[in-house]
Amino acid sequence: MMKKTTILFVALCAGSFALTGCSGAKKQLGLEKQVPDEFAVVKRAPLSLPPNYALRPPQPGAPRPQEQSTNEVARQTVFGAEEPQAATTAAAQTNSETLLLQQAGARGADPAIRTKIDQEADIQAEDNRPVAEKLLGLGNDQEPARVVNAKEEAARIRNNMETGQPVTEGETPYVDQQ
Repeated sequence: MMKKTTILFVALCAGSFALTGCSGAKKQLGLEKQVPDEFAVVKRAPLSLPPNYALRPPQPGAPRPQEQSTNEVARQTVFGAEEPQAATTAAAQTNSETLLLQQAGARGADPAIRTKIDQEADIQAEDNRPVAEKLLGLGNDQEPARVVNAKEEAARIRNNMETGQPVTEGETPYVDQQ
């Protein structure tokens, strides 16, 4: 009896020492120190009043001042966005900035320069083809691909072989695609 108790006590001690080595057991038993995760900590900003006390709450159904109408967005998408800031920045320029721009020739800039650049780019597009296309004669001047009529082509090749002519002799029959 004494021997069984001793064996049981030794087994319990060995088991408890083994379990304390496991991090999961330590956590479950409350033996592990709980540290906060520095990435999970959220700092909450203190509440403050807005800087503009005259700001009024929005009225239900009223249009928002920062949003544009769909017609205005569509117009800007199709015709390009006009820069209303350009007029305000030009008015806000100092005399020295205005003089610098005049001496640099910025005031005499062509307003249609983008159109001219696009036209010149179209003209130079032919010269900017890859070298392989220039050397091999590839490009837009090729005729579009056509589908060969398999039955008629096989009959043509068979006829050429029977008569002793080269396989390349004769016109290749194509399927009419329309």
